[in-house]
Amino acid sequence: MSDAVPEPSQEVEVEPEYDPAAPAPLGVLRTPTGNAEVDARLERLDDADHLATDGHLEVYEDVHRGLRDALTALDARPEPLAPSPSYDQRAPSPSYGTRS
Repeated sequence: MSDAVPEPSQEVEVEPEYDPAAPAPLGVLRTPTGNAEVDARLERLDDADHLATDGHLEVYEDVHRGLRDALTALDARPEPLAPSPSYDQRAPSPSYGTRS
């Protein structure tokens, strides 16, 4: 039987070289808006963190288009409500003819 203890590994972890030209996350924190559609668009900005600068434009345009569509949807007017059955614009009110 051998009481030999294995020797610790002599491998040294090599840290990757810093490359200032490589894409790097900006680490910008975003506060959720509470609107799922808007929050999803803002999360898309994270995609730009891993792209070279020439790829940012596509992400920014996509986010801008989505946010613009969300704002446009807020401006959409709902169908007008039908007038209530008790309100008829063609007939004057009963008290109208009894004025003095």
